[in-house]
Amino acid sequence: MRVVIIWREESDYGREVREWLHDFERQTGKEIESVNPDEPEGISIGKTYDVVEYPTILAFRDNGELLQMWRGRELPRMSEVSYYLMDN
Repeated sequence: MRVVIIWREESDYGREVREWLHDFERQTGKEIESVNPDEPEGISIGKTYDVVEYPTILAFRDNGELLQMWRGRELPRMSEVSYYLMDN
């Protein structure tokens, strides 16, 4: 499975996301792929999955099927997200 977070580094929520990602990696040993919504991949994902709020975390199957989406500044519990990375 694949987990991606779409967010802007230079934003009012940037520090919160950086800290959450750092803590997530430290606690789980897993990394979440960061995508900028203004770059080609971010634009494509945003259009495909109707991402209109940042930050947004998406969990996909390997075939691209969306399994879960978390939107907005209230970031999910790390255990919720790490579930989607268990087989990686």
